[in-house]
Amino acid sequence: MPDYLGFIFYPKSKRFVGFEPSPEMLAEIPASVKKVGVFVNESPEKVLEISKKWKLDVVQLHGEESPGYCRQIHDSGITVFKAFSVDESFDFATLNAYSGVCDYFLFDTKGLLPGGTGQKFNWQLLENYSGNVPFFLSGGIGTNDLEAIQNFKHLRWRGIDINSGFEIGPALKDVEKVRTFIKEIRRLHEDGIKD
Repeated sequence: MPDYLGFIFYPKSKRFVGFEPSPEMLAEIPASVKKVGVFVNESPEKVLEISKKWKLDVVQLHGEESPGYCRQIHDSGITVFKAFSVDESFDFATLNAYSGVCDYFLFDTKGLLPGGTGQKFNWQLLENYSGNVPFFLSGGIGTNDLEAIQNFKHLRWRGIDINSGFEIGPALKDVEKVRTFIKEIRRLHEDGIKD
């Protein structure tokens, strides 16, 4: 089982789930799996309304949301992930204003549009990140990245975000592929603890 399960609430995305929850679908999600709502420049009021309807545990923000915006969501009691698109010109100093109002950062590949590109960025760029907010790696991660994940080291790194590398079609995942990958990642993690 994944630790988190994402729902895209960005109408322009091909993975948009709609704003009305399906009680049957929500009932199938184990209590141990945290529900994540992914938003792009949505109004804070709409984010909070959808979070309540869908009983979201986490809000993941992929637009130009300000630190004040993040604080409003954070102060409501919801965990906040703020995504940042990273390339060689990314200024890590811009993250300082988000410390204390975001629980996690999500570092993704810079693309022309918000959301995933299906491409990886140069993870070595994260050597420039020395902040206190823990982060997740995102951007084009697939089954052939196990060795790179095993070799990646950073004090604030907490996990990975997978998506398009495991899709059969938009919003349709290859469940067996995801299950196998999660099992391999957990095995690598456990082996790392033993070393």
